[in-house]
Amino acid sequence: MSDGVAVCARGAFPWRGAPAIIPVRTVSARVVEEPWPWADANRDAIDRHWRAALERQPRMFNGRVLLSRRPVIVDGRYEATYLPVDFAAFLTWRDLGWPDETVVNGFSMAALRAADGPWLAGVQGRHTANAGQIYFAAGTPDLSDVLPDGALDLQGNIVRELAEETGLDASELAFASTWRAVLDGGRVALMREARSALPADELAARIRSFIAADAAPELADVYLARGPADIDAARMQPFMIAWLAAAFAEDAA
Repeated sequence: MSDGVAVCARGAFPWRGAPAIIPVRTVSARVVEEPWPWADANRDAIDRHWRAALERQPRMFNGRVLLSRRPVIVDGRYEATYLPVDFAAFLTWRDLGWPDETVVNGFSMAALRAADGPWLAGVQGRHTANAGQIYFAAGTPDLSDVLPDGALDLQGNIVRELAEETGLDASELAFASTWRAVLDGGRVALMREARSALPADELAARIRSFIAADAAPELADVYLARGPADIDAARMQPFMIAWLAAAFAEDAA
């Protein structure tokens, strides 16, 4: 695990090789309205990809999400600007393997942990763009996460996604004082531990009750990771695998 003293200069994305985990003390992000030349140049391909995606997942919505312009992580600070793009363009860029290296999917994520130690992630619903995948409550930031002064509230994004996916209120959780950025290809997952006062089985039952009562839940189920054997390489992205592997290694140290 890097000490985060001076890493990730501009132009270092997509991140090559195994995911890297960088400690982050402060997060600063702003939104700017500017064009995305790659999307403009590839609009026909984006439209075709979106039509095909809708055939598989017809409930997806082509709203606007926010992509990061080459973030910088140095001396424990994450700094980035974000630009609004349509979801269809984002999805095409992601599915093609991040062909435009001037942007990064920089999102925040609450690493939910029960009082007795296990981590709780969500199994994404069949109607979502990541159906069947397992990861902590998260979503690519969007315009609802932008403050009046143009700052992007990534902690607010965590709070919103937790409530939408799990029904948990941020006031019920103890958040770590620092973040960890997991660099994985064209992604920067800004992860922050959120500890519940409830034991794992009780917390999972509560979230499952919320899912069952939701007419259109984002999650299909809750997944408990109690130890390294619960790392599911088939259904977890590399950034999730790296986070859990590091967490379990720290517990064992």
